[in-house]
Amino acid sequence: MTTIASRMLSGSAWLSGARIVTNILSFVSTIVLARLLAPADFGIVALGTTLMAILSSITEISLSQALIQHRNPTEEHFHTAWTLNGLRGIVLALIMCGAAWPMAIIYEDNRLIPVVCVMAIGVVISGLGNPRRIMFQKKLIFWQEFLLLVTNRVTMVVSTIWLAIVWDSYWALIVGVLLGQLVQTLVSYAILPFLPRPGLNHARELWSFSVWLTLGQAINTINWRFDQLLVGGLLGNATLGHYAVGSNLAQVPTRETTNPIRQTLFPALSQIADDPPRLRQGYQRAQALITLVALPMGIGVALVADTLVLAAMGSKWLPAVPIIQALSVIFAVQTIGSMVSSLGMARGHTKLLFVRDLQMFFIRLPIIVAGTLMFGLAGLIGARVISGLIGTFVNMLVVRQLVQLGVWEQLAVNIRSLVSAAAMAVVVLLFQRTAGLADGTLMQAVLDIAANAALGAVVYIAANLLLWRLAGRPNGPETELIGMAAKVIRRLVPGRA
Repeated sequence: MTTIASRMLSGSAWLSGARIVTNILSFVSTIVLARLLAPADFGIVALGTTLMAILSSITEISLSQALIQHRNPTEEHFHTAWTLNGLRGIVLALIMCGAAWPMAIIYEDNRLIPVVCVMAIGVVISGLGNPRRIMFQKKLIFWQEFLLLVTNRVTMVVSTIWLAIVWDSYWALIVGVLLGQLVQTLVSYAILPFLPRPGLNHARELWSFSVWLTLGQAINTINWRFDQLLVGGLLGNATLGHYAVGSNLAQVPTRETTNPIRQTLFPALSQIADDPPRLRQGYQRAQALITLVALPMGIGVALVADTLVLAAMGSKWLPAVPIIQALSVIFAVQTIGSMVSSLGMARGHTKLLFVRDLQMFFIRLPIIVAGTLMFGLAGLIGARVISGLIGTFVNMLVVRQLVQLGVWEQLAVNIRSLVSAAAMAVVVLLFQRTAGLADGTLMQAVLDIAANAALGAVVYIAANLLLWRLAGRPNGPETELIGMAAKVIRRLVPGRA
């Protein structure tokens, strides 16, 4: 467990570094593009990407997870994976082009036809990536993921901003993504040379593991993307632009906190899947640590959303503020139980994960539709909060079924984080009421956000440590962070005990 934890920590450090770099670039890009382009431009691109995401999920065959879970994949397995991914990319591109015209009729916007068809090119490019690089992840080595993510994002951000300046059109968003995908595919072969050849010798073997993941991914994507289609059809492209950008910004703190550990957790848990006590312990430790870090990040973004949006993106984006405030909080809360997919794949219970996704589809979709039809955008936001809380509870029930870890046991290790986050929110809100909001220059807004962040961090850390001490310093996420900090200090200060 110690060796695996160390490799997970190292892998998470690489991935965290990549996420920090890419999110700084994405944040800068979003701010710049929000000033260069109109909300309606983001809306039409969001419709195209939503169609692509839904169709991609329906045809997704989860070969990376199958190769990680496989005990000893051979070269033939990688040739099979490359062939399947390539064929999938071609078929998906044809389906997207065929769906472009009906979609343009439904949304009464002929611009969707070329938008969707050009996006289809990116699907083909991504499908030709190097499948052999998954061996790095299988061995909990992640420096190559850092390189792939950073090169993709640098290419995309630089080209998108430059094209937006030159073209002043939503096409900058589309072409920038294509260029990023092309560079990422080329780099995947540079970091681990591989000469693929067509072959389907192990197709059935790989498919037997991934079929339930494929079905679950399809249901999940429709479930999570349908709201954008609903907003675009009922409330218009401008509102969809506000909703898409607000929802994306709300995800950033939680997504970037959890993704590095999520990506390392599956291969790590796969190595101890045959040892239930170690598996239960490893999952509980990782999940509690994620929530400890993600909660203050998500709630913190909600607390400064109005200042951030007004100063960085301008008044035309103010309708996105309540979206960011509500969703960033619920995304943070959902980290409790969010690692259930890694746990289920490690144990090979992909069918159970599909059943979970199917259940959430029939729970979430009616709530979303009803909320939007009855109360518009506000109803949609409320529906997402309610369905998010339900989804958290469902995930915890699935964890209980996988490793016999009770719902209360899962919740108990997060109580201190939840209480501390609530204390942080109360103190920061009182401070904001006393000090007022920044309404001047960008520098004043930056200072205001920095002051709120510093105050929130102090309150959260102090409250958590106090509660931990009052509880008798039990083994928990605080222990993990203190241990990590001690390791960092020993490395930075040679000879330090």
